[in-house]
Amino acid sequence: MADPKNNDFLDDLADMEAEEFAKEMAEMDPEAIELDSLRAERDDYKDRFMRALADAENARKRSERDRREAEQYGGSKLARDMMPVFDNMKRAIETATEEQKNVSSALIEGIELTMRELLNVFNKHGIELIAPEVGDRFDPRLHQAMFEAPVPGTRAGDIIQVAVEGFMLHDRLLRPAQVGVSSTPAS
Repeated sequence: MADPKNNDFLDDLADMEAEEFAKEMAEMDPEAIELDSLRAERDDYKDRFMRALADAENARKRSERDRREAEQYGGSKLARDMMPVFDNMKRAIETATEEQKNVSSALIEGIELTMRELLNVFNKHGIELIAPEVGDRFDPRLHQAMFEAPVPGTRAGDIIQVAVEGFMLHDRLLRPAQVGVSSTPAS
């Protein structure tokens, strides 16, 4: 149970502090009180202004970053849609026999020129071809393993077939190169 004498002491102490505070307030000059109030208000406005300034700067930086990203990566959807066009032109050239190339040389040359121009447009917009060669090492950041097969004379992790070439847009992978990978253990 609480000691009533102790509560009386605390009440008296609180009363004394309140009286002392009231005396100090009465002794203060009304102009000094107003000046203190204005300083506090000024500090509050300054704090709000600095926060608003920081928010505006952050919004400007965010907007600039978003604009740069839109400029760099905004065409990625169109680029992805154009990749099958490149793949089909490449397949058309690869499947043409020597006889067909001789008979339709102008047509084959037109397809090759169109394919080169498409690659030039891709390069102009930061899209680079990922064209691994048979014998290169498999890189999971750039390649997608479509199958593994043991092939004599290769090491595990060597590319043994390139099914589809990949593409990068600046530093982003648009499509990995699809490859076959050797599973032959090193001997």
